[in-house]
Amino acid sequence: MRRRLVSLPALAAVAVLSAACTGGFSPDWTLGPSPSSAPPASAGASGSAAPSASVPASTEPSPATSPAAGGQAVDITASGIAFTTPNVTAPAGTAFTIHFDNQDAGVPHNVQVKDASGASVFKGEIFNGAAAKDYQVNALQAGTYSFVCDVHPNMTGTLTAS
Repeated sequence: MRRRLVSLPALAAVAVLSAACTGGFSPDWTLGPSPSSAPPASAGASGSAAPSASVPASTEPSPATSPAAGGQAVDITASGIAFTTPNVTAPAGTAFTIHFDNQDAGVPHNVQVKDASGASVFKGEIFNGAAAKDYQVNALQAGTYSFVCDVHPNMTGTLTAS
């Protein structure tokens, strides 16, 4: 029977990884989301950080738009691989928030808003349900826009800015 010797560097690496997994070591890296994607901590009454009760806003804007702080909320819901709110109204000339509720567990969806020519004016991040996200949308001119799920192009709706 032949014995294999474990090298000292390999043994040290196993010890470091084992300590990291058991809490005995705190590396400056994690396997979770990057700090830039984590929601900012807000200070509570005691001055300590408290988790936010709302879902963090996340967008993937098209080159023509960037996220904007929006006042009015427009609710859009996806369920059964369909938008259950196919006709929504948003304020014209004012930034607004799309509160997108993806109720399809384990199914990816998003909301992309297009103008009459089919050009994208807003594109929200694709994410798996069941979850919700708030998308910040820049002001739109008065008019009729279509919205679609990029993953399921048969999912469509109409957004009227007025």
